[in-house]
Amino acid sequence: MSLRSALRAQTADCHAAVDTLFGSFNLSRIQDYRAFLRAHARVVPAIEHALENGGIGRLLPDWPERRRAHLLAADIRELDDRLPVLLPQPSFRSEAAVWGAAYVLEGSKLGGALLAKAVPDYLPHSYLSPQGPKGAMRLFMDRLDASTVDDPSLAAAAARDVFELFLKAGQVELEAVP
Repeated sequence: MSLRSALRAQTADCHAAVDTLFGSFNLSRIQDYRAFLRAHARVVPAIEHALENGGIGRLLPDWPERRRAHLLAADIRELDDRLPVLLPQPSFRSEAAVWGAAYVLEGSKLGGALLAKAVPDYLPHSYLSPQGPKGAMRLFMDRLDASTVDDPSLAAAAARDVFELFLKAGQVELEAVP
């Protein structure tokens, strides 16, 4: 079984929970959209930094072009909001853990592209519509499939941890929406 297949199978419940929670934000309302972005801003910068500390650059040479925290921060500033406090940064101590966390962040781009359709044109949406390297998702999936991690459960555990951070951040921000 490929690492991608193992991650998909072992994180399906977490993925569904995150999709359900973030699907409850009405992205056509500025208050909800701001909260949605703030929830992501509690997690994405920390995960990107942790991935860099874990060596993502060795696995994905185009990593700098894949980063989105700066796009997220720009959208939040354009909405005249401040960046929220980050949730604690995890540590990815193995190649498997780095792949698992990257799987969640890279996969969120696909979901973001779908969600961007619900955001009115007059609101900033560079985070949900990143213009990354052409073929970046295919390259990511190819590298993920070619990876030779010894223990896919370490990748799944890291992915589940990242999904849990998104859930926590989403719940905090959703509760604050008027």
